[in-house]
Amino acid sequence: MKKVLLLLANGFEAVEASVFTDVIGWNRLSGDGSTQLVTVGTRDKLECTFNFTVIPEMTLDEVDVDDFDALAIPGGFEEAGFYQDAYSEEFLDIIRKFDQNKKMIASICVASLPVAKSGVLNGRKATSYNLNEGIRQKQLAPYGVQVVNQPIVIDKNIITSYNPSTAFDVAFKLLEQLTSEENCKYVKKIMGFSKE
Repeated sequence: MKKVLLLLANGFEAVEASVFTDVIGWNRLSGDGSTQLVTVGTRDKLECTFNFTVIPEMTLDEVDVDDFDALAIPGGFEEAGFYQDAYSEEFLDIIRKFDQNKKMIASICVASLPVAKSGVLNGRKATSYNLNEGIRQKQLAPYGVQVVNQPIVIDKNIITSYNPSTAFDVAFKLLEQLTSEENCKYVKKIMGFSKE
């Protein structure tokens, strides 16, 4: 079983988290059955960007990185406190450990900023939120990131994307990396994303 750690900071954007829960969940129930997702939070109760409460299955202090095969990180809003948690040392340390073990890291929108702040994107290509005059993309550069203004950027084991519209594509790319292209196409089909 391939286990995905869905890393949630307070103020995360619910839609960006839900694509991982759905794609990995659909694969577990109707795809090749090889994936499982575990929600992990910076605290035992989290507030989403748009004000509903989520109780993760685990908190960061309970995580053993060796138990997981991939890390998924949704972005969030500064106004909702996302960066307070996402820039915490314990959050950044989890990212570093996944990268040190060459495990997949998939981030959506501004979730690439804590990935960059952790140091693992230094000298690598990545993207972040592309609208609002590219302010968030510009924030990547001081971390040594080669900023690319494309919907999805993959550099070795790290996937970044540039806004919420890319969320399902990131989740499917992660599923493909964890299973196979054929299985991913099948899950897309049964979820209605593909006619093939």
